[in-house]
Amino acid sequence: MKIAPHSEKCFSFIGSQLGPRTHHELPPVRLRPSITISRQTGSGARVIAGKLAGFLQTHDPVNHPWTVFDKNLVEKVLEEHKLPKEIARFMPEDHVSTIQDAVEEILGLHPSARTLWQQTAETVQHLAELGHVILIGRAANIITREMKNVFHVRLIAPLDQRFQQVMSHCEFDAKAALAHIRKEDLGRQRYLKDHFQAEIDDNLQYDLVLNTARIPHQAAASLIGQAVLEWAATL
Repeated sequence: MKIAPHSEKCFSFIGSQLGPRTHHELPPVRLRPSITISRQTGSGARVIAGKLAGFLQTHDPVNHPWTVFDKNLVEKVLEEHKLPKEIARFMPEDHVSTIQDAVEEILGLHPSARTLWQQTAETVQHLAELGHVILIGRAANIITREMKNVFHVRLIAPLDQRFQQVMSHCEFDAKAALAHIRKEDLGRQRYLKDHFQAEIDDNLQYDLVLNTARIPHQAAASLIGQAVLEWAATL
């Protein structure tokens, strides 16, 4: 199943979940599974998430469509909280300078970093409650850790493997690829530490940790999908 990169598909997904139902159409009370994916840069998260959505839609006995939220998650936060699209550039998955944030807030460029983070957390929880979503990054595993319907995955790989992936997919030279990996990984570490005092490499936060250097992307998606289906049956 090919996951469209544009946000319209994601927003139509929300509409389909929240559409009106009559009393007789209400389904039995059932927790709808969702998945979070934490990843090291270059470990193949986007590709695996797309293949995972396809696997689940094919093999899930409920036959419900699954939707991936990655970069479009920020778009969803802005849409849900009625914020202008320009705010997206002030929402990095990284540490935000307190002084710079305060100055920009005073100038009216954006709400405070704390407010934006809280709004992001609300949207992540909302999507996870709806179910049948795959949430990549943004500390989604920490935000939803108390939710019984969410399965948490961590994707890792050795630096040399990730280095090659980034060079191939982003068309970076060697220096730029290494700088990109270090910047992205450090940013995600700081994001979790700033907002949750959590360590991204704490494997006890996850239900499944996969080394994608040793498991091909399709196999990784199938492995995660099968684990999720067996786990979801116990909800």
